[in-house]
Amino acid sequence: MGLFTKDIKTMDDLFVHQLQDIYYAERQLLKALPKMADKATDRQLQQGFLTHLDETRGHVQRLEQVFEMHGAAIKAVACPAIDGIIAEADDVTGEIDDKAVLDAALINAAQAVEHYEIARYGSLIAWAKQLGRNDCAAVLQKTLDEEKATDRKLTTLAETRVNLRAAS
Repeated sequence: MGLFTKDIKTMDDLFVHQLQDIYYAERQLLKALPKMADKATDRQLQQGFLTHLDETRGHVQRLEQVFEMHGAAIKAVACPAIDGIIAEADDVTGEIDDKAVLDAALINAAQAVEHYEIARYGSLIAWAKQLGRNDCAAVLQKTLDEEKATDRKLTTLAETRVNLRAAS
């Protein structure tokens, strides 16, 4: 199903479709984050990936809660965007021999994911409110707050440690 196909007729259809999209994305991240942690050489970065892995498990559970609250089937639809971000990260990080530069590339890849998620959750929250589902919006807001916090942590780690090491 494409984003603008006849299968999406209403704002509710769009909301459910994007829930399914981000559900797929979060489940893909459950597979990608351990690999990213294994590749990372900076201990804080490794720990950050593992901490976010735990948070991502919670994101999946919250999404399942929102599906149930909204009366929609818990279902994932393929998300070519997250697949592309993960594939690009694998390609780039597979080509880097310098471990300090590798850590910088991993942060870049992680932030690409975070920015995607922030955009999706922001839209979902706005749509939930428009649909009169402030209960769903409140659950999604918790995840959005965690995604933004992770992005800030990655920025701080990059600017205060990882990028400095990679550039020297």
